Amino acid sequence: MTRVLYDLCGVDEGLRFSPYCWRVRYALAHKGLEVETRPWRFTDKAALAFADHDKVPVLVDGETVVTDSYEILRYLDRAYPEAPLLGDDLAEARARFLRHYAERTLQPAIMRTIIMDLFNAIHPDDRAYFRESREKRFGRTLEEFHSPSKGLSQLDAGLEPLRGRLKEAAFLDGDAPAGADYLVFGCFMWARCVSSADLVSNADPVHAWLERMLDLYGGLGRKAMRITDVEGAYR
Repeated sequence: MTRVLYDLCGVDEGLRFSPYCWRVRYALAHKGLEVETRPWRFTDKAALAFADHDKVPVLVDGETVVTDSYEILRYLDRAYPEAPLLGDDLAEARARFLRHYAERTLQPAIMRTIIMDLFNAIHPDDRAYFRESREKRFGRTLEEFHSPSKGLSQLDAGLEPLRGRLKEAAFLDGDAPAGADYLVFGCFMWARCVSSADLVSNADPVHAWLERMLDLYGGLGRKAMRITDVEGAYR
């Protein structure tokens, strides 16, 4: 039976930008598992009714349906134990920390930097929903929230733990990538797909890690459609 991943898309069905879906796509590639990705939009809630969920990623693996990117990684380790993503309990505890670090430190800084690019990359039918839901969350308009200078300053400070680790090893998980790398890298793929903003200096050890991550699995990340590839969508 075909393995299916419901994956957020933007103005073009090929523009897949969810940081959480990218985590899963890299995890599946790490395991050597083939998957069919199905485009999904923010307002297409009915398409996920079968999963009793209203957000992606949603993975359908035979008769099993799994939601939430982290839970999908845990499921993949249980169902396909070769090439572990998270490892033993101690390693998983470390991965949980990095999950929260990515979501609570890196993503807010990136969001502040790229939010208007993100808004323009979203399908026109989803923009009213996105604006209303995010402005409610932020307590201000998207335009008021948007502040690249503050976002980049916040991101630069937030990257210090990564710099320390990446001066010691090629990947967050050591000599080879695994779950910790994918949990953090997803937010950089999110930014790469929807924006041309330079988030990290070429001289930064984080930049070298990003380049290595983009080249993994036959250039999975590097080959992904970007907003700059969508005709008429970016100026």
